[in-house]
Amino acid sequence: MSNLPAKDQLGPKVLDAKFLLGVPAVAKMPPPAVPEVAFAGRSNVGKSSLLNTLMQRKGLARTSRTPGCTRALNVFEVQLSVDSIFHFVDLPGYGYAKVSKAERIGWGPMIEDYLRERPSLKALFLLVDARRGAEDDDLQLLEFMAVSRPKETCRVHVVATKLDKIVRAKQKPALEIVKSMAKVPVIGFSSETGVGRDELWTRIEKAVRHAEP
Repeated sequence: MSNLPAKDQLGPKVLDAKFLLGVPAVAKMPPPAVPEVAFAGRSNVGKSSLLNTLMQRKGLARTSRTPGCTRALNVFEVQLSVDSIFHFVDLPGYGYAKVSKAERIGWGPMIEDYLRERPSLKALFLLVDARRGAEDDDLQLLEFMAVSRPKETCRVHVVATKLDKIVRAKQKPALEIVKSMAKVPVIGFSSETGVGRDELWTRIEKAVRHAEP
């Protein structure tokens, strides 16, 4: 598997990363034997690109010109060292109009069941487009987490993606807007430049090691 270019070689070195399986329901997930970190967001927010950047692998998480490719709970195994193995869980994207109504209705309960019930889930990273901020669907998901899952069992963070699409002078104000809307920690991120990858990995490692953010 090809590594990403040098500009993205930031944060911890990933010894191994692989796709394990995609499942249509929480009941078909693997046993909760290792910590899990989940990634959620609208269908066009750049989730697959972020995962590939984090895992230092090109094309491991599928990207497409057509949003909405993730239609299952996709599980990746990530290994940083012999005694540091955990899972990334890519949740189905939401908010894409061309996906059938039946599929959209089906995704909601699946995502909610996973976020509410999965005991090995240690952190949720909600991705939003830095140019658009947190939209209604995003805020609803944050509200769901606030009432459904104690912070002590699952920390919630927002990642403002595509930061490179905003001129540098306007990046900080854009992040402040996202933070004021989301009311949780916000990380600015770009899969093109690698900005934010170190901070994101720091929060991931703290979550899977049961440390305070």
